Amino acid sequence: MAINDDATLVVGSGNYLTAPVGTAMPADLLTPTSPWQNVGHTSLEDIFGITSEGGEATTIGSLQNKSLRTKYSARTETMTFTLQQFDTAALKLYFGANAPILPDGSVGVPTDPEPTQAGFLAVFVDGENHFAFYAPRAEIYRADDMAISDTESLAGLPLGVKPMAYGSNVWTYAITPLGGTLATGASAGTPGAFSPDGAVAPANLAGLAGVIATPTSAWTTGQHVVLGDGSKAYWNGTAWVAGQAA
Repeated sequence: MAINDDATLVVGSGNYLTAPVGTAMPADLLTPTSPWQNVGHTSLEDIFGITSEGGEATTIGSLQNKSLRTKYSARTETMTFTLQQFDTAALKLYFGANAPILPDGSVGVPTDPEPTQAGFLAVFVDGENHFAFYAPRAEIYRADDMAISDTESLAGLPLGVKPMAYGSNVWTYAITPLGGTLATGASAGTPGAFSPDGAVAPANLAGLAGVIATPTSAWTTGQHVVLGDGSKAYWNGTAWVAGQAA
């Protein structure tokens, strides 16, 4: 692995957003558009974390080799951050999606809370760089107890975001790498490749705008490129289209 100064990260600012389950990652991470919605103010100190459960290793052996293979149990990961707004939407993220709105406008705390199911996006900005975590489907609910400990700092609602498998995806969430070069070209294949060498794949179909196809004629059966969100696209001779050429 080569040293890449541009791949280091110091978070200067950031945003956390939700959208309906299955919403694609926005083409422009710095200005996400509807249906992506910002969750609001979040902690400057407890910015973001990932905890995990499971993943225990079990060594499997044979009579001839006591350490033949290693098997790992399933791992569940939770992203955490602290929301510092106490409006209705924020309270429902913390106390449960099924928290009822009472006649006086207050939010009731349900006896059997249900997590909010949504697409989730966290975007961190470091100067001209930006870095994101994207989950097409996640469960959002309280991650820890709430405590208001002093009169000098903002109170917070600790939230946990559990990425879940969506559709036929073999991944639960995606991370955008730093230090890469945006793709300017795409060549046909099964799958094809982006250029220049080492270029980062466009996040989604909309991100292919401006990417030049090779060849410029319609791609043939089965040819496609794989995008950042795991979907496929191909060139039909005039435009980029979702899926693979038939």
